Amino acid sequence: MKHLSEYRDASQARAIAAEIGRIARQPWAIMEVCGGQTHSIIRNGLDQLLPPSVEMIHGPGCPVCVTPLEVIDRALAIAARPEVILCSFGDMLRVPGSRDNLFAVKAAGADVRVVYSPLDCLTIARHNPAKEVVFLAIGFETTAPANAMAVKLARQQGLTNFSALVSHVLVPPAIEAIMQAPGNRVQGFLAAGHVCSVMGWWQYPPLAARHRVPIVITGFEPLDLLDGIRRTVVQLEAGRAEVENAYPRVVTEEGNRAAQEVIGEVFTKTDRTWRGIGTIPGSGWKLSNAYSDFDAELKFAVAEIHTCESPLCRSGEILQGSLKPHQCPAFGRECTPRHPLGATMVSSEGACAAYYHAGRFLAHAETAPGAVP
Repeated sequence: MKHLSEYRDASQARAIAAEIGRIARQPWAIMEVCGGQTHSIIRNGLDQLLPPSVEMIHGPGCPVCVTPLEVIDRALAIAARPEVILCSFGDMLRVPGSRDNLFAVKAAGADVRVVYSPLDCLTIARHNPAKEVVFLAIGFETTAPANAMAVKLARQQGLTNFSALVSHVLVPPAIEAIMQAPGNRVQGFLAAGHVCSVMGWWQYPPLAARHRVPIVITGFEPLDLLDGIRRTVVQLEAGRAEVENAYPRVVTEEGNRAAQEVIGEVFTKTDRTWRGIGTIPGSGWKLSNAYSDFDAELKFAVAEIHTCESPLCRSGEILQGSLKPHQCPAFGRECTPRHPLGATMVSSEGACAAYYHAGRFLAHAETAPGAVP
Protein backbone atom coordinates (compact mmCIF):
# COMPACT_ATOMS: atom_id res chain seq x y z
CA MET A 1 0.00 0.00 0.00
CA LYS A 2 2.99 2.31 0.39
CA HIS A 3 2.97 3.44 -3.23
CA LEU A 4 -0.72 4.32 -2.93
CA SER A 5 -0.84 5.87 0.54
CA GLU A 6 2.07 8.21 -0.15
CA TYR A 7 -0.02 9.88 -2.88
CA ARG A 8 -3.16 10.08 -0.71
CA ASP A 9 -1.88 11.98 2.32
CA ALA A 10 -4.67 14.32 3.45
CA SER A 11 -2.41 16.91 5.11
CA GLN A 12 -0.27 17.19 1.98
CA ALA A 13 -3.39 17.50 -0.15
CA ARG A 14 -4.67 20.38 1.98
CA ALA A 15 -1.24 22.03 1.84
CA ILE A 16 -1.10 21.86 -1.98
CA ALA A 17 -4.67 23.14 -2.25
CA ALA A 18 -3.77 26.07 0.05
CA GLU A 19 -0.74 26.80 -2.14
CA ILE A 20 -2.96 26.84 -5.22
CA GLY A 21 -5.19 29.33 -3.41
CA ARG A 22 -2.21 31.63 -2.78
CA ILE A 23 -1.01 31.36 -6.39
CA ALA A 24 -4.35 31.85 -8.16
CA ARG A 25 -5.01 35.58 -8.39
CA GLN A 26 -7.65 35.36 -11.11
CA PRO A 27 -10.23 32.78 -12.20
CA TRP A 28 -9.04 29.80 -14.23
CA ALA A 29 -10.87 26.91 -15.90
CA ILE A 30 -8.86 23.68 -16.18
CA MET A 31 -10.02 20.50 -17.91
CA GLU A 32 -8.98 17.05 -16.80
CA VAL A 33 -9.13 15.00 -20.00
CA CYS A 34 -9.47 11.53 -18.49
CA GLY A 35 -12.60 10.05 -16.93
CA GLY A 36 -10.46 8.21 -14.37
CA GLN A 37 -9.14 11.58 -13.25
CA THR A 38 -12.70 12.91 -13.05
CA HIS A 39 -13.72 10.10 -10.71
CA SER A 40 -10.66 10.61 -8.53
CA ILE A 41 -11.36 14.35 -8.31
CA ILE A 42 -15.02 13.87 -7.38
CA ARG A 43 -14.54 10.82 -5.12
CA ASN A 44 -11.80 12.55 -3.12
CA GLY A 45 -13.49 15.96 -3.12
CA LEU A 46 -10.48 17.64 -4.71
CA ASP A 47 -12.58 20.23 -6.52
CA GLN A 48 -14.05 21.21 -3.13
CA LEU A 49 -10.55 21.71 -1.72
CA LEU A 50 -9.62 24.13 -4.48
CA PRO A 51 -10.16 27.89 -4.20
CA PRO A 52 -13.35 29.18 -5.86
CA SER A 53 -11.22 30.83 -8.54
CA VAL A 54 -10.08 27.43 -9.93
CA GLU A 55 -12.80 25.49 -11.74
CA MET A 56 -12.36 21.91 -12.91
CA ILE A 57 -14.11 21.09 -16.18
CA HIS A 58 -14.69 17.41 -16.93
CA GLY A 59 -13.49 16.38 -20.38
CA PRO A 60 -14.28 13.65 -22.90
CA GLY A 61 -11.66 11.14 -21.75
CA CYS A 62 -14.01 8.27 -20.94
CA PRO A 63 -13.67 5.70 -23.76
CA VAL A 64 -17.01 4.07 -22.97
CA CYS A 65 -18.75 7.45 -22.93
CA VAL A 66 -17.51 8.56 -26.35
CA THR A 67 -18.03 5.26 -28.19
CA PRO A 68 -20.60 6.29 -30.81
CA LEU A 69 -24.15 5.03 -30.65
CA GLU A 70 -23.87 3.39 -34.08
CA VAL A 71 -20.97 1.23 -32.84
CA ILE A 72 -23.13 -0.01 -29.97
CA ASP A 73 -25.96 -0.76 -32.41
CA ARG A 74 -23.53 -2.55 -34.74
CA ALA A 75 -22.30 -4.65 -31.81
CA LEU A 76 -25.91 -5.47 -30.91
CA ALA A 77 -26.67 -6.52 -34.50
CA ILE A 78 -23.59 -8.75 -34.64
CA ALA A 79 -24.23 -10.26 -31.19
CA ALA A 80 -27.79 -11.24 -32.19
CA ARG A 81 -26.48 -13.54 -34.93
CA PRO A 82 -26.61 -17.23 -33.90
CA GLU A 83 -23.12 -18.02 -35.18
CA VAL A 84 -21.44 -15.24 -33.15
CA ILE A 85 -19.78 -15.12 -29.74
CA LEU A 86 -19.39 -11.42 -28.95
CA CYS A 87 -16.73 -10.56 -26.37
CA SER A 88 -16.41 -7.28 -24.51
CA PHE A 89 -15.04 -5.71 -21.38
CA GLY A 90 -17.73 -5.56 -18.72
CA ASP A 91 -18.14 -1.79 -18.73
CA MET A 92 -19.67 -1.88 -22.22
CA LEU A 93 -22.53 -4.26 -21.45
CA ARG A 94 -24.91 -1.67 -19.96
CA VAL A 95 -24.15 1.13 -22.42
CA PRO A 96 -27.48 1.95 -24.11
CA GLY A 97 -27.89 1.56 -27.85
CA SER A 98 -30.91 2.89 -29.69
CA ARG A 99 -33.23 0.34 -28.05
CA ASP A 100 -31.21 -2.26 -26.12
CA ASN A 101 -27.84 -2.94 -24.56
CA LEU A 102 -25.59 -6.00 -24.63
CA PHE A 103 -27.05 -7.30 -21.37
CA ALA A 104 -30.50 -7.27 -22.98
CA VAL A 105 -29.44 -9.24 -26.06
CA LYS A 106 -27.55 -11.66 -23.80
CA ALA A 107 -30.73 -12.16 -21.77
CA ALA A 108 -32.55 -12.84 -25.04
CA GLY A 109 -30.17 -15.70 -25.84
CA ALA A 110 -27.16 -14.11 -27.54
CA ASP A 111 -23.73 -15.46 -26.62
CA VAL A 112 -22.15 -12.35 -25.08
CA ARG A 113 -19.09 -12.91 -22.88
CA VAL A 114 -17.08 -10.62 -20.61
CA VAL A 115 -13.31 -10.90 -21.10
CA TYR A 116 -10.44 -9.34 -19.19
CA SER A 117 -8.02 -9.17 -22.11
CA PRO A 118 -8.46 -9.22 -25.89
CA LEU A 119 -6.13 -12.21 -25.87
CA ASP A 120 -8.90 -14.15 -24.08
CA CYS A 121 -10.85 -13.91 -27.33
CA LEU A 122 -8.17 -15.87 -29.17
CA THR A 123 -8.52 -18.72 -26.70
CA ILE A 124 -12.29 -18.67 -27.17
CA ALA A 125 -11.85 -18.70 -30.95
CA ARG A 126 -9.52 -21.71 -30.78
CA HIS A 127 -11.98 -23.61 -28.57
CA ASN A 128 -14.99 -22.73 -30.76
CA PRO A 129 -13.86 -23.20 -34.39
CA ALA A 130 -17.47 -23.36 -35.66
CA LYS A 131 -18.29 -19.95 -34.16
CA GLU A 132 -17.35 -16.40 -35.18
CA VAL A 133 -15.70 -14.67 -32.22
CA VAL A 134 -15.95 -10.87 -32.29
CA PHE A 135 -14.20 -8.53 -29.87
CA LEU A 136 -15.63 -5.05 -29.22
CA ALA A 137 -12.35 -3.12 -29.32
CA ILE A 138 -12.88 0.36 -27.93
CA GLY A 139 -10.75 2.84 -26.04
CA PHE A 140 -8.16 5.56 -26.20
CA GLU A 141 -4.49 5.02 -26.95
CA THR A 142 -4.12 3.10 -23.67
CA THR A 143 -5.91 -0.07 -24.79
CA ALA A 144 -4.80 0.07 -28.43
CA PRO A 145 -1.53 -1.93 -28.09
CA ALA A 146 -3.24 -5.00 -26.59
CA ASN A 147 -6.08 -4.81 -29.11
CA ALA A 148 -3.63 -4.49 -32.00
CA MET A 149 -1.57 -7.39 -30.67
CA ALA A 150 -4.66 -9.61 -30.49
CA VAL A 151 -5.35 -9.00 -34.18
CA LYS A 152 -1.71 -9.56 -35.09
CA LEU A 153 -1.56 -12.84 -33.14
CA ALA A 154 -4.84 -14.01 -34.67
CA ARG A 155 -3.23 -13.74 -38.10
CA GLN A 156 -0.07 -15.49 -36.95
CA GLN A 157 -2.15 -18.32 -35.41
CA GLY A 158 -4.47 -18.65 -38.42
CA LEU A 159 -7.61 -17.81 -36.45
CA THR A 160 -9.90 -16.84 -39.30
CA ASN A 161 -12.96 -17.02 -37.02
CA PHE A 162 -11.79 -14.01 -34.99
CA SER A 163 -12.51 -10.37 -35.82
CA ALA A 164 -12.67 -7.01 -34.04
CA LEU A 165 -15.26 -4.24 -34.09
CA VAL A 166 -12.88 -1.31 -33.64
CA SER A 167 -13.72 2.13 -32.26
CA HIS A 168 -10.48 3.67 -31.00
CA VAL A 169 -10.22 7.39 -30.33
CA LEU A 170 -7.22 9.69 -29.81
CA VAL A 171 -6.62 12.44 -27.25
CA PRO A 172 -4.70 15.16 -29.20
CA PRO A 173 -7.44 15.66 -31.85
CA ALA A 174 -10.00 15.89 -29.03
CA ILE A 175 -8.00 18.68 -27.38
CA GLU A 176 -7.81 20.43 -30.76
CA ALA A 177 -11.58 20.14 -31.19
CA ILE A 178 -12.27 21.46 -27.68
CA MET A 179 -10.04 24.48 -28.20
CA GLN A 180 -11.75 25.28 -31.53
CA ALA A 181 -15.30 24.81 -30.21
CA PRO A 182 -17.51 27.93 -29.98
CA GLY A 183 -17.81 29.12 -26.41
CA ASN A 184 -14.80 27.12 -25.22
CA ARG A 185 -13.76 28.12 -21.68
CA VAL A 186 -10.82 25.75 -21.14
CA GLN A 187 -7.58 27.55 -20.29
CA GLY A 188 -5.42 24.60 -19.29
CA PHE A 189 -5.38 20.80 -19.53
CA LEU A 190 -4.44 17.90 -17.29
CA ALA A 191 -3.36 15.19 -19.74
CA ALA A 192 -3.91 11.51 -18.92
CA GLY A 193 -0.82 9.75 -17.64
CA HIS A 194 -1.77 6.28 -18.86
CA VAL A 195 -2.30 7.53 -22.44
CA CYS A 196 1.06 9.29 -22.35
CA SER A 197 2.75 6.19 -20.94
CA VAL A 198 1.97 4.58 -24.31
CA MET A 199 2.26 7.52 -26.71
CA GLY A 200 4.67 9.81 -24.86
CA TRP A 201 4.10 13.55 -24.76
CA TRP A 202 5.93 14.61 -27.92
CA GLN A 203 2.58 15.29 -29.66
CA TYR A 204 1.50 17.94 -27.18
CA PRO A 205 3.95 20.89 -27.54
CA PRO A 206 2.49 21.97 -30.93
CA LEU A 207 -1.00 21.97 -29.38
CA ALA A 208 0.14 24.01 -26.39
CA ALA A 209 1.91 26.53 -28.61
CA ARG A 210 -0.87 26.81 -31.18
CA HIS A 211 -3.63 27.43 -28.65
CA ARG A 212 -1.56 29.14 -25.95
CA VAL A 213 -2.71 26.58 -23.38
CA PRO A 214 -0.62 24.78 -20.75
CA ILE A 215 -0.81 20.97 -20.77
CA VAL A 216 0.36 19.12 -17.67
CA ILE A 217 0.62 15.32 -17.75
CA THR A 218 -0.44 13.84 -14.44
CA GLY A 219 -1.52 10.65 -12.74
CA PHE A 220 -4.69 9.68 -10.93
CA GLU A 221 -4.00 9.81 -7.21
CA PRO A 222 -5.09 12.89 -5.21
CA LEU A 223 -1.60 14.33 -4.80
CA ASP A 224 -0.79 13.66 -8.46
CA LEU A 225 -3.86 15.62 -9.55
CA LEU A 226 -3.38 18.49 -7.11
CA ASP A 227 0.25 18.83 -8.20
CA GLY A 228 -0.89 18.91 -11.83
CA ILE A 229 -3.45 21.59 -11.05
CA ARG A 230 -0.84 23.61 -9.13
CA ARG A 231 1.61 23.45 -12.04
CA THR A 232 -1.13 24.48 -14.49
CA VAL A 233 -2.13 27.47 -12.35
CA VAL A 234 1.52 28.53 -12.03
CA GLN A 235 1.82 28.56 -15.82
CA LEU A 236 -1.46 30.39 -16.31
CA GLU A 237 -0.55 33.09 -13.80
CA ALA A 238 2.83 33.53 -15.49
CA GLY A 239 1.32 33.65 -18.98
CA ARG A 240 3.14 30.50 -20.07
CA ALA A 241 1.77 27.72 -22.26
CA GLU A 242 4.09 24.73 -22.02
CA VAL A 243 3.92 20.97 -21.67
CA GLU A 244 5.02 19.65 -18.26
CA ASN A 245 5.44 16.03 -17.25
CA ALA A 246 4.24 15.77 -13.65
CA TYR A 247 4.13 11.95 -13.87
CA PRO A 248 7.78 11.03 -14.57
CA ARG A 249 7.56 7.78 -12.60
CA VAL A 250 5.44 6.43 -15.46
CA VAL A 251 5.68 8.75 -18.48
CA THR A 252 8.59 9.59 -20.78
CA GLU A 253 8.66 11.97 -23.72
CA GLU A 254 8.98 9.22 -26.32
CA GLY A 255 6.53 6.78 -24.69
CA ASN A 256 6.49 3.06 -25.37
CA ARG A 257 8.02 2.65 -28.82
CA ALA A 258 7.27 -1.09 -29.05
CA ALA A 259 3.59 -0.41 -28.37
CA GLN A 260 3.55 2.39 -30.94
CA GLU A 261 5.08 0.07 -33.54
CA VAL A 262 2.38 -2.61 -33.21
CA ILE A 263 -0.30 0.10 -33.30
CA GLY A 264 1.23 1.52 -36.47
CA GLU A 265 1.33 -1.91 -38.09
CA VAL A 266 -2.27 -2.95 -37.35
CA PHE A 267 -4.18 0.36 -37.26
CA THR A 268 -4.45 3.41 -39.46
CA LYS A 269 -5.87 6.84 -38.65
CA THR A 270 -9.44 7.68 -39.57
CA ASP A 271 -12.12 10.27 -38.87
CA ARG A 272 -14.10 9.13 -35.86
CA THR A 273 -17.53 9.99 -34.51
CA TRP A 274 -17.58 10.73 -30.76
CA ARG A 275 -20.84 10.00 -28.98
CA GLY A 276 -22.67 13.22 -28.21
CA ILE A 277 -19.96 15.34 -29.85
CA GLY A 278 -19.87 14.46 -33.55
CA THR A 279 -17.12 13.68 -36.02
CA ILE A 280 -13.57 14.82 -35.23
CA PRO A 281 -11.22 14.51 -38.23
CA GLY A 282 -8.29 12.14 -37.78
CA SER A 283 -9.35 11.34 -34.21
CA GLY A 284 -9.48 7.56 -34.39
CA TRP A 285 -7.87 4.34 -35.48
CA LYS A 286 -9.35 1.57 -37.59
CA LEU A 287 -7.83 -1.65 -38.89
CA SER A 288 -5.40 -1.04 -41.74
CA ASN A 289 -5.95 -2.52 -45.19
CA ALA A 290 -3.40 -5.21 -44.37
CA TYR A 291 -5.66 -6.47 -41.56
CA SER A 292 -9.07 -5.72 -43.09
CA ASP A 293 -9.99 -9.43 -43.09
CA PHE A 294 -10.24 -9.11 -39.28
CA ASP A 295 -12.62 -6.13 -39.48
CA ALA A 296 -15.99 -7.21 -38.04
CA GLU A 297 -17.67 -4.15 -39.51
CA LEU A 298 -16.81 -5.45 -43.00
CA LYS A 299 -17.26 -9.15 -42.24
CA PHE A 300 -20.83 -8.68 -40.98
CA ALA A 301 -21.77 -5.74 -43.26
CA VAL A 302 -22.96 -3.48 -40.44
CA ALA A 303 -21.24 -0.25 -41.53
CA GLU A 304 -24.48 1.28 -42.76
CA ILE A 305 -26.20 1.20 -39.34
CA HIS A 306 -26.80 4.82 -38.33
CA THR A 307 -28.68 6.10 -35.29
CA CYS A 308 -29.62 9.22 -33.32
CA GLU A 309 -29.34 10.05 -29.62
CA SER A 310 -32.13 10.58 -27.12
CA PRO A 311 -33.19 14.24 -27.28
CA LEU A 312 -33.13 14.33 -23.46
CA CYS A 313 -29.47 13.31 -23.20
CA ARG A 314 -27.01 16.21 -23.05
CA SER A 315 -23.89 14.11 -22.57
CA GLY A 316 -22.20 15.80 -25.53
CA GLU A 317 -22.19 19.14 -23.72
CA ILE A 318 -20.90 17.42 -20.59
CA LEU A 319 -18.11 15.70 -22.54
CA GLN A 320 -17.08 19.02 -24.07
CA GLY A 321 -17.05 20.74 -20.69
CA SER A 322 -19.83 23.23 -21.41
CA LEU A 323 -22.24 21.62 -18.93
CA LYS A 324 -21.81 19.98 -15.52
CA PRO A 325 -23.76 16.74 -14.98
CA HIS A 326 -26.19 18.19 -12.44
CA GLN A 327 -27.06 20.98 -14.88
CA CYS A 328 -28.65 18.48 -17.27
CA PRO A 329 -32.43 18.51 -16.66
CA ALA A 330 -32.55 14.71 -16.96
CA PHE A 331 -29.82 14.09 -14.37
CA GLY A 332 -31.17 12.02 -11.48
CA ARG A 333 -34.65 12.09 -12.97
CA GLU A 334 -35.12 10.43 -16.37
CA CYS A 335 -31.41 9.46 -16.30
CA THR A 336 -30.01 7.34 -13.45
CA PRO A 337 -27.47 4.49 -13.31
CA ARG A 338 -30.37 2.03 -13.36
CA HIS A 339 -32.11 3.77 -16.29
CA PRO A 340 -29.34 5.62 -18.16
CA LEU A 341 -29.96 7.77 -21.21
CA GLY A 342 -26.29 8.00 -22.16
CA ALA A 343 -22.96 6.34 -21.52
CA THR A 344 -21.75 9.08 -19.14
CA MET A 345 -24.22 7.72 -16.55
CA VAL A 346 -23.18 4.09 -17.12
CA SER A 347 -19.42 4.04 -17.43
CA SER A 348 -17.19 3.60 -14.40
CA GLU A 349 -15.35 6.68 -15.71
CA GLY A 350 -18.38 8.76 -16.75
CA ALA A 351 -18.79 12.22 -15.25
CA CYS A 352 -22.54 11.77 -14.67
CA ALA A 353 -21.95 8.49 -12.82
CA ALA A 354 -19.21 10.15 -10.75
CA TYR A 355 -21.56 12.92 -9.62
CA TYR A 356 -24.40 10.50 -8.95
CA HIS A 357 -22.45 7.93 -6.93
CA ALA A 358 -20.59 10.60 -4.94
CA GLY A 359 -23.94 12.03 -3.84
CA ARG A 360 -23.33 15.38 -5.50
CA PHE A 361 -26.55 17.37 -5.85
CA LEU A 362 -28.39 14.60 -4.02
CA ALA A 363 -31.71 16.41 -4.27
CA HIS A 364 -31.73 15.54 -7.98
CA ALA A 365 -31.04 11.88 -7.31
CA GLU A 366 -33.57 11.49 -4.51
CA THR A 367 -36.43 12.65 -6.69
CA ALA A 368 -35.51 10.33 -9.54
CA PRO A 369 -37.90 7.52 -10.49
CA GLY A 370 -36.17 4.24 -9.66
CA ALA A 371 -33.20 6.04 -8.10
CA VAL A 372 -30.54 3.81 -6.58
CA PRO A 373 -29.52 4.81 -3.03
